[in-house]
Amino acid sequence: MTDVGIIGVGIHPFGRTEGRSGIDMGIYAVREALSDCSLNWEDVQFAYGGSDASGNADTMVKQLGLSGVQFVNVKNGCATGGSALYAVASTIKAGEYDIGLAVGFDKHPRGAFNPLPEEWGLPDWYGAQGYMLTTQFFAMKIKRYMHDFNISDLSLGRISEKSFANAELAEHAWRRSPVSLAEIMESPMVNDPLRKYMFCSPAEGGVALILASEKKVREIGAPFIKLDAAIMRTRPQGSFEVFAPSIENDIDGSATRLASQAAFDLAGIGPEDFDLAQIQDTDAGTEIIHMAENGLCADGEQEQWLAEGKTLLNGQLPINTDGGCIACGEPIGASGLRQVYENVVQLRGQAGARQVQNDPRVAYSHVYGAPGVSAVTILRK
Repeated sequence: MTDVGIIGVGIHPFGRTEGRSGIDMGIYAVREALSDCSLNWEDVQFAYGGSDASGNADTMVKQLGLSGVQFVNVKNGCATGGSALYAVASTIKAGEYDIGLAVGFDKHPRGAFNPLPEEWGLPDWYGAQGYMLTTQFFAMKIKRYMHDFNISDLSLGRISEKSFANAELAEHAWRRSPVSLAEIMESPMVNDPLRKYMFCSPAEGGVALILASEKKVREIGAPFIKLDAAIMRTRPQGSFEVFAPSIENDIDGSATRLASQAAFDLAGIGPEDFDLAQIQDTDAGTEIIHMAENGLCADGEQEQWLAEGKTLLNGQLPINTDGGCIACGEPIGASGLRQVYENVVQLRGQAGARQVQNDPRVAYSHVYGAPGVSAVTILRK
């Protein structure tokens, strides 16, 4: 199989953009990515892309150009972007094509996400009883985790404080004003123990990545960030995931643990080799749990890590260097690709004021979505 890498990246700023549709944001990101690697739309041989709420990605060819390109729509919840990336990488590895596009975008209405029970294989009563409200689920999950592993409320606040501080330095982030730890800890409680500044919000945005085979990269002379691993996994028996109607006494495994271990095996490296990481942070508690589920630290070590600043930009392992979902917001189709975009920019040394120091060479990303799907990528310079 051929090596695959990312040669072009583009992003439409996250947040709220009046008068521009989700598909328009995706088109903007694609054009940025093509410009980044000095290619034209006609050079793209195939594409995978999608959104959760903003229509079919393949319709963007009307504006990009009716070139007859193979374009497959993807819809896989929060893992939509990761799914598109996986599909593009796998197709190039198989030798079918040399240049492909992964694109994700969304434009969600204001307010909380509004998932429907029938779309997740659940009966109507599940929604009528309020169990589709994800803020409740994530609050219950982190509450149990904090009890089991002696994690304090202050650690939740430190996650959010870091997120807003990093986002101040990221041009594409939505919420770019720092929020003090005191203000976070005094903000209104939403679902105990999670407070106002500890959640991400539905948002708008688009991201596009151009991938190519190593052979094609040599031909066109584009900068190349190698994709060491792109892995997806669904939930195993005994895991506790979004929209789970019950929980077993002994939680055994998770989609994230399966995906991360498979990625480590494929890349031949482990967490000790990473210079930075982007991990799913639907809320501050989710980032804490995913630090351990991705093997970045042991369960319970998060308390000390956060107190010592190990995940800050100048720390041992910077995490969510652009503010993550908490500060960037979450346009579902684009969110996972934003993580990869950020890692590419960091590995190129182009992240400006938020640039991770000491010449980072290996970067990790992880996206998680309902009802228990995880996608992991490992990039190497």
